Amino acid sequence: MSTTRHLVNRRRRLAVAATATPPRTSAAPADEPGRDESRQEPAQAGNTPEPPSRDGAAAEEKPAGDGPPRGRLPRLRIPLPALLCAATVLLGAFAVWAFSTAADLRDEPARQNTALTDIARTSEVKGRITEAVGAVFSYDYASPGKSDRAARTYLVGKAVQQHRDMLAEVRAQAPKQKLVLTTTVTGSGVEVLDGDRARLLVFADQSNTRTGKEEETTYAAAMFAVDAVLRDGAWRISAIDTFTR
Repeated sequence: MSTTRHLVNRRRRLAVAATATPPRTSAAPADEPGRDESRQEPAQAGNTPEPPSRDGAAAEEKPAGDGPPRGRLPRLRIPLPALLCAATVLLGAFAVWAFSTAADLRDEPARQNTALTDIARTSEVKGRITEAVGAVFSYDYASPGKSDRAARTYLVGKAVQQHRDMLAEVRAQAPKQKLVLTTTVTGSGVEVLDGDRARLLVFADQSNTRTGKEEETTYAAAMFAVDAVLRDGAWRISAIDTFTR
């Protein structure tokens, strides 16, 4: 009897223990909001994720693969033979351009000026024209024939009439006032020297003396340009430019 009672009591205790212990589950029930809030609170309090930096954003935006970074041009890899061919073409084009330009410069009359390169010829024309200016622009009332001979020697073309017009007043007043006009070249420069023609800029001092009862001398400076041509082996004045209209 006691054995049967003990067995019955043991079964009752096991049945009560089984009904009192809840079954274990892997996930928390959905109706326990307290447990979810307690789990999320530590993450909100101390483990808040930091916003991604600009470098991180750029790294995330960088596309995968072998392409170049955004905002940079791709590097072109040109083979060396192609570079050499391009350089040869450019050098050839430059040589053609330089040759044609040099030919144009040689053909252009204004570029044929040898005043600075042909020193001997430049010195020759300067000396001849300096002598000519001093002779044709000097006049002595006592020997007018000397001025005429100088004009025939040093002047050609329209310079003959220009000289005659420029000295017309001196010739008219010279016998009465006994005038002596002396011209001395103080400087000259060759602007153009091209073959058998040249153009020079001349600076000169002039003195006009009246040798009558009361001698009087006046002085003046002159600047003018002359065109010269080579005739019969000598440079002669072909035109006179006094820069006046």
